[in-house]
Amino acid sequence: MTVTETTDVLVVGSGFGGAITAYHLAAGGARVVVLERGPWLQGEDFDHDFKLGSSYTRIFDFVVGDGMSLLGGNCVGGGSVVYFAAMPRAPRFVFERRGAIGRRMWPKAVNRDALEPWYDRVAEALPVTRQDWDAVTYSGGLFAAACAHAGRTANPVPVAIDGERCTNCNWMMAGCRFDAKRSLLFNYLPAAVAHGAEVRPMHEVQRLTRNDDGGYRVHYNVVDDEDYRVHTGSGTIDAKIVILAAGAGATPVILQRSAPDLGAMPYAVGRYFSGNGERLNTAILDEDRVADLLGLSRGDGRAYAASQIGKGPCVASWDRLDGTLPEYSRYSLEQLYFPPGFGTILAQVPDATGPTWFGAQKKEIVRRWQSWLTIFTMSEDDNEGVFGPPPPTGNAVRISQQMLGRGPIQYRPTANTLRGWALADADVRDIMERDGLSRVMPWTNDVVGAYTVHPLASCRIGDDPSTSALDDRHELRGHPGIFVTDGSAVPGALTVNPAMTIAALAERAVPGIVQAARQRGVEVTYGAPSPDGATSGRRAALPFVPSLTHR
Repeated sequence: MTVTETTDVLVVGSGFGGAITAYHLAAGGARVVVLERGPWLQGEDFDHDFKLGSSYTRIFDFVVGDGMSLLGGNCVGGGSVVYFAAMPRAPRFVFERRGAIGRRMWPKAVNRDALEPWYDRVAEALPVTRQDWDAVTYSGGLFAAACAHAGRTANPVPVAIDGERCTNCNWMMAGCRFDAKRSLLFNYLPAAVAHGAEVRPMHEVQRLTRNDDGGYRVHYNVVDDEDYRVHTGSGTIDAKIVILAAGAGATPVILQRSAPDLGAMPYAVGRYFSGNGERLNTAILDEDRVADLLGLSRGDGRAYAASQIGKGPCVASWDRLDGTLPEYSRYSLEQLYFPPGFGTILAQVPDATGPTWFGAQKKEIVRRWQSWLTIFTMSEDDNEGVFGPPPPTGNAVRISQQMLGRGPIQYRPTANTLRGWALADADVRDIMERDGLSRVMPWTNDVVGAYTVHPLASCRIGDDPSTSALDDRHELRGHPGIFVTDGSAVPGALTVNPAMTIAALAERAVPGIVQAARQRGVEVTYGAPSPDGATSGRRAALPFVPSLTHR
């Protein structure tokens, strides 16, 4: 006889949307279980290599779709373990975006001012700090100098990094073995566990069904620790509240697969997907021009040759984050490091006479990879992604032992999106090619289509039921007791790294989830301090709680 477990709250996923909600609900007295598809690794488990079975292949989920590929975290801590820890707040104009629907995408209740106290809670919890120029790496300094040479501005990016621990090893995407990255493994998750939450790695949620009491039964498979195509078990857990935070590539798939049992899903589930308008360019620098034009030197006879030294984005140019500019013409440009693999495969040869992403000329530029500088564009796309029918299990058909899958996302960039990319590409060339500093080409889309490391909006909040899957409290329309708090809830592209906004929205959603849990008989309160005990963020947020718990 199969026994179904019970809990008050079941959280699917342990990234920002899952860890934050799990902490607050557990701290408030609820019984909380977190199911995470990936492994639970610590600092000593993070490897500095790309071998199959290393942390690099175990903690990533790379899903290739039709016209779009998604790269995200697949581990306890989710994207916070593999991201570059850049934590800017979204520009004010983002919340007024209209996009393809021709009217404001965001709920009326959410704007930059309304989100500010929740941003502050996240900044206190991780914490987030602004780097000074002394902490900027060679590549960040070079990009800043190139921007200045081109008459542009550049600034250090706010980050969740302990600078005293950071060794500038540039292995952030494989997890930080020096515990310098302030991932969720060091704040919300251990605090949730301390308050009784149970985190179960290698548990992949498949679907939800509704119980007679109005609660939900969550069906999961247990995934093999080495071969993610293999399931070693299955089970069910009953919960009064379910929080979906599996990521924008997985949350809509779970809901689509649940529709035959739960009933029709809102139209916007699996639609309006945004890749955050992302695009990458590689500049291949002329070392002599770096010295002559920018006056830079490492002090050892080399001007730069330092692509491999540092950490993710340190410096960004925000000149185009201007709310007076037309929609689809606003974007940020960040200096970035992508490790060998994705970066070396997708980078193209400038001015190639033959193939652009392979061949003899490509071999030559790869030989000079230490003189590369990667520029990351985050722009305004048109929410043109749509999810097709869900695969038999999980969010993708696994085509390798780890990491790689074929997913149901379909993406055809519109003229608006393409125009924004073209404007950003031209800006990158103007900055990086000026006076012969370098040669620049965007990454190819011929191999895996467009690509994003920040998938968003596939189950988004909004006021209009015809274009949003969730209300402004993050509750799934027509299915009370199911909440979504990951990147899929963000209505559209943010023009900056989205982690800070995803986290702030999750913080903002908690009071409404607490109220819903109480209405379902769960004894839980709201008002926990920051995971480390700090209370200034809580004091600032508490005045907003009544408006979030009563319609």
